Amino acid sequence: MPTRILPAVGDPDAARAVATLLGQLPDAEPAPPVPDSTQLVDALARLAAESLDALPEVVLVHERIGPVPALDLVREVALRFPAVGVVLITSDTGPGLLSAAMDAGARGLVPLPLGYEELAGRVQAAAQWSAGFRRHLGGATAELVAGPGGTVVTVSGAKGGVGTTLTAVQLALAARAAGRTVALVDLDLQSGDIASYLDVQFRRSAADLAAIADISPRVLQDAVYVHETGLSLLLAPAEGERGEEVTDRAARQIVSALRARHEVVVVDCGSRLDSANAAAVEMADTALLVTTPDVIAVRAAKRTVRMWERLQVRKAEATVALVNQYARSTEIQPALVQKITGTRIAGVTVPAAYKELQAVVDAGRLHELDARSTVKQALWALAGELGLTGPPATPAPGKQLARAGDRGSLGLRRRGGGR
Repeated sequence: MPTRILPAVGDPDAARAVATLLGQLPDAEPAPPVPDSTQLVDALARLAAESLDALPEVVLVHERIGPVPALDLVREVALRFPAVGVVLITSDTGPGLLSAAMDAGARGLVPLPLGYEELAGRVQAAAQWSAGFRRHLGGATAELVAGPGGTVVTVSGAKGGVGTTLTAVQLALAARAAGRTVALVDLDLQSGDIASYLDVQFRRSAADLAAIADISPRVLQDAVYVHETGLSLLLAPAEGERGEEVTDRAARQIVSALRARHEVVVVDCGSRLDSANAAAVEMADTALLVTTPDVIAVRAAKRTVRMWERLQVRKAEATVALVNQYARSTEIQPALVQKITGTRIAGVTVPAAYKELQAVVDAGRLHELDARSTVKQALWALAGELGLTGPPATPAPGKQLARAGDRGSLGLRRRGGGR
């Protein structure tokens, strides 16, 4: 059986060199190189949605791949697609990088400049490991086609005051009420309000995980607050300036750690874009953008979507827009929002009914919102539309609100110029 190989090489000259050598390998079936991390993960996700057998046995990751750094990309591929053998191509073969690559999940290193014997040996070893792993799984492979972990939904606001945190909290509560294990993360790092909405006082926050290279279950447990509703809360720091400690790399590790231990992860990204919440939006299965049906908010939503596209965070068509504070008499209808922003529009609109919310918001008891509330009913219906209230399942081909766009990282594209 031929060994299917998918190389991820950003540099055109290096891509040609890799393709030439792969073409010389016996029993090899190399795919054309993909130029960046976004296309690699998207390609693997599409193949995984078909079946385990559609995935390549070996993925080659070049050290100069971008926008996600090579080691972070190795870690994501190894976590999400554990039946794929990942090999890192690098000019640094020292013990430090070797240890870091193994910790990330790589099955080997190939030194630069490339040599036929070394490449053939590493590819063969990774392919044998992949084949053995798949045989060992047997009938359990369906559960591991797309790797371990749950669904990640990010909730971002077109601007402040459109209902981002309200939406995130209610989506998380709906998933929890359906029996799912749920983490609710506040990545509105300078002005997050989840703690206020749920009447929580807790000294730990996402900033306490920022400097930790490997987030173990014990470390994560110490940073998470288990709310009376059963939600696992990871809060924004009480001191807003500490939000700068949470980099894009830290955000990826935090979201990955939570995804590995919960069926649903809902991330409140606020209305301000920084490297941390950009990384979360990039990783998400569903990126929700909340707007209100007024000119200022819709223009802000369009600016946000265009900025995400420019920074390779997410494509417009891979973003789901939610219209909040909606009334039938509103001149701006959901179809117009979809046309202006280029996003997909949620099938649910949330009515303008602040009087239903005022008492529980002021009391910090948003989880006690009456079940008869039209706002709650709309947001819980949205949770069903997003697949957060159904039984855990492997994403199927054509899933309406699944990841479908280019993804990247604001922090990585702007690393040289700060945040």
